[in-house]
Order: sequence, then structure tokens, then C-alpha cells
Amino acid sequence: MVDAPQAPPDPAAGQRQSDAAEHRLRVRGTLAALHGADWVDVPATPETTAAEAEQATLAAMRAGAKFIGNARLPIDRAGGRRGRIDLLIRADGPAVVGSGQFGYRPVLVVRHKITDPGSGARTSPLLSPSPGRSRIDQTHKPRSQPRDQLRLAHLTHMLRACGFAAPGRALGGVIGVDADLVLWHDLEAPTWPGGRTALGEYDLRFADRLAVARAAAAGEPALAQPSRILDCRSCPWWPVCGAALAAARDVSLVLRGEDANALRQAGVRTVDELAAVDPAGPAPATLVGAPLPDAVALARAWLADLALVRRTVDVPVPRGDVELDIDMESFGDSGAYLWGCLLSGVDIGFGKGYRPFVTWQPLPTVDEARSFAEFWAWLKEIRAAARRRGLTFRAYCYNELAENRWLLASADRFAGRPGVPSRVEVREFINSDDWVDLFRVVSTNFLCPRGKGLKTVAPVAGFAWRDPHASGENSMRWYRDAVALDGGEPRLDQRQRLLEYNEDDVRATWALRGWMSSAAVTELPYLAELLSRPTPNGAILNGAASAARRPSG
Repeated sequence: MVDAPQAPPDPAAGQRQSDAAEHRLRVRGTLAALHGADWVDVPATPETTAAEAEQATLAAMRAGAKFIGNARLPIDRAGGRRGRIDLLIRADGPAVVGSGQFGYRPVLVVRHKITDPGSGARTSPLLSPSPGRSRIDQTHKPRSQPRDQLRLAHLTHMLRACGFAAPGRALGGVIGVDADLVLWHDLEAPTWPGGRTALGEYDLRFADRLAVARAAAAGEPALAQPSRILDCRSCPWWPVCGAALAAARDVSLVLRGEDANALRQAGVRTVDELAAVDPAGPAPATLVGAPLPDAVALARAWLADLALVRRTVDVPVPRGDVELDIDMESFGDSGAYLWGCLLSGVDIGFGKGYRPFVTWQPLPTVDEARSFAEFWAWLKEIRAAARRRGLTFRAYCYNELAENRWLLASADRFAGRPGVPSRVEVREFINSDDWVDLFRVVSTNFLCPRGKGLKTVAPVAGFAWRDPHASGENSMRWYRDAVALDGGEPRLDQRQRLLEYNEDDVRATWALRGWMSSAAVTELPYLAELLSRPTPNGAILNGAASAARRPSG
């Protein structure tokens, strides 16, 4: 695979990795300050080799350090494992009775949420970050984060391999994005599907990966074949797997994850074979992501090169006398630098057309509070003016998760600054009928064989972006240049490019809404009609089992 084509690096992923590294550094600094002389940090300079970091970690464990930050465990050559860990915490007892050396438990520092409001999580405070000081929390419940548990299982095996694992049950901790507590996972508890444990699940997956890698290293037939999953869209190897899947007409091109795996195991390996299944008959496999009629319709639509299929005879779209399309541009987790708006409908004196509220100071910046406050004040005035005149108002976005996240986050981060609304005020808007998510309208009323993204759906309505390279990933690159994030002078042409890209996004939702509200939408194929057509080869597959290679993402 040395010379195989790879997709360019995902700038959003790169920014997330950078933010995560900064978060880990801040949390380690906080912990070091809290624990003073009990804290040992393993050197992490560019000049420090992996071997030197391993030796420093071993020396700290042999010395019985209570807290070891930025640890790198010795390579487990017999098990085929290597890894580093943000924090090792000394257990109360020795690793092996009579050995005279202490045991340790691993703790991850991650930049995502690890708990939700509720109860039942086992947590301990940062000041006493050990399971012995933990309690059942009445204000937090654990959030499902399987990858965290699998990482902790990996590190537990590494501690066992070098003789420094804590005695008793395998426990591992996680400090999340809020950095306010340690969440403890019992890696031997039967909390996984089917009563499996995190350690058991890890052992199965790791053995599978070792088998795949060893076969590849020995030049044997591949044990894994590509299968499209959610992570494929940001994977550098997608050009390789995507071409292979297209050539094979693989069923994962229309159904992802476990559904595609289940169908392969039942003998339905291609889109063509799925399209030939009787949608009114028994399902060849248990599907969790889509009912059988939808799955068959997706396959038939994919074969017919259809981007959309109507689920409903009519497509209801909430409309208003005064309408406002909104699209937010953010840079990773650093903030939202642009709120773009397109005002249309009845003229109420605010001027129709596109209007951006933007800061060009590199994120994060307090100037973001100013641009957000100006955007909110303008939105609030338009809503009020429409109501005074007895007119209905609707604001639209495409996939409200992103906009809602930054509406609420901006209210929280800049609370008390001039013009910044309260969280309660923002929540009232989000929960009102004034706020319409067109992504939900599309999801409810259409099947989307090629995906539900705005760049896929809006062209069906006849809309085209001016920039041939318009995409969220590319906008990250343009932003770096626009604010000179990597040094040099800010590029004004890239600022203009971002504004045009944002304007096209709101014009796309405007065009999509108008098209869905028109008679033109009825020209699309109707789901019931698609399912009533004869199957492509006139046969119904019986779903007989067949040997299938193990798929992987």
C-alpha cells in the first residue's frame, strides 16, 4: 500500500487532534498543581525518544510514584501492544503480593463528554482521583463511550505484561472535556451487549486485528475486505476502499455497519442482490438501521442513480411570511466565526438578501461574542417586527445539531457580555416553531441513496455552488489562510471565498425549501411505486447463507 492513493488530511480532524493535545496538557497541568510532590511527569520534548520515555515511566513506577503523567508503557512484544497513557495512578496494594512493587491503574484524558445528567456513574474528584475514593454519583450517569473502555483494556493488558497492573478487578478512569471529575469503568463488568465485558470485547477485537495484520505481513490472502462505515468519510484510505467497493457493487454502499455485515452473512453481498429481494417477503437478515422495504428501495434507487425518492405523496414544509435562512461556520471546537443569514419573504424594512455576522480575529477570540451578539440582536428584531405586523416568521437551517450547539455554547461562553442572550432565551428560540431544521424535513419525506448532505440534496432542486471545491473540509483550510493561523499575512481572497461559500449554503436551503414546496417535487419517483416494480432479474433471493470474508472499516 506504499504507493496507493490517499485522501488529503482532514483539516477538521487535525484541528480536533490539536485541541485534544492542548486539553490533555491543561489537565495534566491542573493535576500536577493539585498533587505537587506526589506528581511525576514523564518528559515529552521533541528530543525525547520512545525508549527514553519508557525507561522514565518504568523508573517512576519502580520508585512508587503516586501519579505519573504522560506515561509510555514498555512495549508488550509478546502480546503485540504498544501505547502511552495520560495518567497512571498508584493502587493501594502491590502489583504482586510480596513483590515489593506497586500496581497502577490507567486514566485517560479525553476531549469529549463522558457523563450526562442523571445518576449511577462511579466518580471521584480530581483532588482524590482514585477508585478507592470514588462514589456512586447522584448527578451524573455514564455516557456510552466504547472506545474509551477499549483503550483502557489495552493499557490494562500492557500493565499486566510489565508486572505493574493493580491487583483485583481491572478498573480504568477517564477525565472528560469538562475536567471536573474522574469516571471509573469496571472493565470486568458485563455491561456490553450479550453480557460481554470490556476486556472480553477488547480481546476479541484485538485478536481479529492481529490476525488481519499477520496475514498481510506474511503476504497471505487478505482476511479483511472493505466495508463502508461512518468513519470512511474522513479516512485517508477511502480512495482505495471506495474504488474496491464500487467495483464490487458492495451492499455497504447503501447500508452501513452491522446491516451490511448481516446481509453479507445471509448471502446478500451486492447492491444488485439487495435490490432483487422481495420487500414484502421475509427479511434475509435482521436489520437495525432500516426496515427491509427501505433497504430494498435504497438499493433500487442507487441502481437507478437516484439521489432522492419520495416517501410521502406530498412534502409538507413549514413556511412563513418572513423567512430567514441561517448557516453557521465554525473552526473545529475553537468557536463559530460566521453567522450567515438570507432574509426573504415579506419586506418588513430590514433589507432582503444575504447578511453575514463575522469576526476575522483568529479563534478563539472574545470578538466572537461581538459578532454573535450582533447576529442575535438582528434575529430578535426581525422576529419581533414580524409579530408586530401579524406575520408568521420561520428561520431555517440544515441539520440543527451544529447551529444549536454553537447557539447554546456562545450563550454560555460569553454570558454577561453586551448583547449576548441567556441560555434560556436561546433555548426558547430553539424549541419554538420558528426554528425549522430542513434536514429533518428531508429525512422524514425522502429516501436518500447517495446521502442526506446538503451538497447532495440541493443539486436535485437545481442549485449549484459557485465554488467547485465547496465543502466543509475545504472551508477549514480556507479559514486557516483567511486569518493567517499558520503565520504570514491574512488572505483577503480567502475571506471573500468563505463569505461566498456561506452565502451559497443559505441560498441552497432557500432553493431546496422552495422546490420541496412546489409541484416539481412530485416528479421524483414515489417509494411505493419503486417497490412495486419488478425486481431487476425477476427473482427473489432466499437469503441462503454463504461464506463471507470478515469486513472491516
